[in-house]
Amino acid sequence: MTRTRRAEAPVRKRGRRSPLASVALVLIGLLLTGGAYTLFTASSGASAAVDLNSPQTIDAGKKLFQSNCATCHGLALEGSSAGPSLIGVGAASVDFQVGTGRMPLEADAPQAEQKPPVFNDTQVKELAAYVASIAPGPGLPPAKYLQVNGDATKGAQLFRVNCAMCHNVAGAGGALTEGKYAPNLQGVSPAHIYEAMLTGPQNMPVFNDKNITPQEKADIITALKETQADSNVGGFDLGSLGPVAEGLFLWIFGLGAIVAFTVWLTAKAN
Repeated sequence: MTRTRRAEAPVRKRGRRSPLASVALVLIGLLLTGGAYTLFTASSGASAAVDLNSPQTIDAGKKLFQSNCATCHGLALEGSSAGPSLIGVGAASVDFQVGTGRMPLEADAPQAEQKPPVFNDTQVKELAAYVASIAPGPGLPPAKYLQVNGDATKGAQLFRVNCAMCHNVAGAGGALTEGKYAPNLQGVSPAHIYEAMLTGPQNMPVFNDKNITPQEKADIITALKETQADSNVGGFDLGSLGPVAEGLFLWIFGLGAIVAFTVWLTAKAN
């Protein structure tokens, strides 16, 4: 009598999982989640334009104003000893002052300093909508004038005639009286440059659409951006401050080197 052996079930071999596998899975999950979130927020942010005429936007701006601005500018925008009236300044002025971080004012100074903005872009637009709803004023610049595709040659000529005496021909800024200054225009967004021309912040004169047309403002913006994008073929730009900085550099280092060389020659001869 032969004995039949029961067929043994195959034993599954358990492979050892690499200790880096868990870390790799976590990293892949984080990358996928972060990428999806970035795409979602970017697409939603790009499509969610703020309607300045919406009652919801105006109401949100009113709440922000009462919480952050009314102490100086008054509950009805009438102004006070600590801040000017905002009646009639328009959305463009609010977008420039708050969007560049100049407002809320950080400290009492000859003029408001540019700094990182306290509010995000949506909140800035809500504040602008509320202020514009109280009284009419200059509105936000149309997008078609902010594309940096104007006539750079004409814009450079307009800038030299109207702006270079304060901002320097290269837009590098310059000193004014009583501790004030014309700011450097490097890196300033086209919208804020347009709004500054339109509203005249600080000591800047107002260039309304009759003084400089919207298309001419677009030309000036194009000229500034092209000037700032060009490389300096002359070497060090010395802050683009013009002949004063260049002359001072030559006076200190050039004549200094000549004097030092003369002293060295005299000492060697003796």
